[in-house]
Formats: sequence, C-alpha cells, structure tokens
Amino acid sequence: MLPTAHYTAFIKRRAAELGFMYCGISKAEFLEEEAPRLENWLNQNMHGKMAYMANHFDKRLDPRLLVEGARSVISLLLNYYPPEESQQPDDTLKISKYAYGKDYHFVIKDKLKTLLADMQAEIGEVGGRVFVDSAPVMDKVWAKKSGLGWVGKNSNLIRPGTGSFFFIAELIVDVDLEYDGPIKDYCGTCTKCMDACPTDAISAPYVVDGSKCISYFTIELKDQIPREVDGKLGNWVFGCDICQDVCPWNRFAKAHQEPQFNPHPELKNLGRADWEEITHELFSELFRQSAVKRTGYAGLTRNIQFVTEGAPLAQPPDL
Repeated sequence: MLPTAHYTAFIKRRAAELGFMYCGISKAEFLEEEAPRLENWLNQNMHGKMAYMANHFDKRLDPRLLVEGARSVISLLLNYYPPEESQQPDDTLKISKYAYGKDYHFVIKDKLKTLLADMQAEIGEVGGRVFVDSAPVMDKVWAKKSGLGWVGKNSNLIRPGTGSFFFIAELIVDVDLEYDGPIKDYCGTCTKCMDACPTDAISAPYVVDGSKCISYFTIELKDQIPREVDGKLGNWVFGCDICQDVCPWNRFAKAHQEPQFNPHPELKNLGRADWEEITHELFSELFRQSAVKRTGYAGLTRNIQFVTEGAPLAQPPDL
C-alpha cells in the first residue's frame, strides 16, 4: 500500500474510533468558485452586524494562508441530534438542539487534538492546525469538496441517509493524502426550508440572508431585536432549527452517542413560565458549559422578553 493510501486509511479509521460520523479529505487549494459568491454576499450586507465575516477574506478562501505548507483539508462530521426523550416540547421556549449539551467547541477540539497527535505518532512529523468554527475556514464548502454531503437550499450541509444535524470541523495539515470528490445535490425541487422560514431569511435557493435569520437575532445581534420581526421568532430564544426540522432528509437523523452532548436533566422540564422567570443562578447551572453562554444571561432574558412580550416600545422623546 502506498504511504498516502495507508495514511488516509489510518486517519479515517481513527476518526471513526473518536466518534466522528464521517471523514472526508480534499486538496488544500484556493476556493476559486467561492470567491465571487462570498464577495457578493458581503456586498449585499447579508452578514448584518457580524463584522468578523468580512475579515480575513483571503484566508477564508485559501487554507494555505492559515497553515504554512498546507496540502490537505480533513473534514469531519460529529452528530449532535438528541434522542427524542431529550428534546424540548413544542409548547415551551426553545433553544437550538446543538446547544443542549456541552459546548461543541471544547468537545470537538479535544477529539481533533487527539487525532492530530495520533497522526504524528503514525506518520511522523506532521504540521497542522485544528479548526472548530473559530477561524476563517469555510467549513461547509470544504466538507462538500470532501464528499461529505451537499450544501442545501438552507445553506446547511446535508448528507443523504443522515440529514444535517451534525457539527463540521477541520484539520488542515501539510501532508499529501488521497482525496475524495463531491457528491450530487439531492435537494431537487423541494422548497420546504424556504417555505417554513418565518423571517424569509432564505432569500433565494442556496442563499441565506444572515441578517434575517432567527439565530442571528437571538445570538449574534447585541442590540435590541428589531420590531419588524415581532411575532416571527416563535418560541426560539437561542438559535433556530426550523429549516432543519422541516428538511425531509432529517427524517433519517439518528440520536448521537456522545454523552457530553446530553442536556442538563432539568432542561426538558422547563415550562414557559420557568423560562420567563429564569434567574441568573439557574442560567449558570443549566448552561454552565453550554454554547448558550455565548449570549449570556442578559442576552437570553432579552430574547425571552421579546418572544413572550414583544418588542419594547421606543423611548418617548424628551419633553
């Protein structure tokens, strides 16, 4: 067996042992097709007040600017779909499923560091970096190039027979490996995600206006949520799963096997009144290691107030 084939087989086998659902590999190169798409998306201000999205434009498009001598991008998927008994009922205030358990950044980064160390033990000197949604890496694009799925009309990576409830992470390394190729787009004529989005954030097939997304309003936006979306957020107070919940491919989603993603036992028992009266102490207990900490107690209570009471009235002018 050639060294590249041996190394590739080792990486994919070890990734599976660490709990990753799938592993795909692509050549580290300039993302020529994505450059005009990203530029157009930014020029239309679809990133809203997420100023960081406009930073490091060149690095987003070329992994060789992130890792010296980069040769391969290893993309990995980690399932986070919760078992049915852990999911919040529809009649309560809700957070996105990805935030039920321990913050994925920590869980996945630990696994990636182990994988990189194992690669170095098996292959020898390997230079590389791990990436978990924390650097200018276009993870869905690399996962698509690596054959892990296609990017759907809701801009999520979708894998046939699996759905889209998974995290995407990367290892960018300076080693030549065997590369996978992309697969077909299986969205077809379906527009369920577009039809279901209450804020019309999916402005066209495969185009998501981030500045209109419920996840943007409840996580990224630090100002007051605009009055024009009053009544459109449903029960969502952190993130949103609507476009994934309605996707026909997610009928294949299976419960994850990662104990660290299990929610706090009290989360499912929180009724609407409990959410409205949540204290800082309870927030800290429920979400001590959760991604919900990103919005903070003040941000979460702002969201709860907006969903339950509507947009605050504008301050009257001074008389």
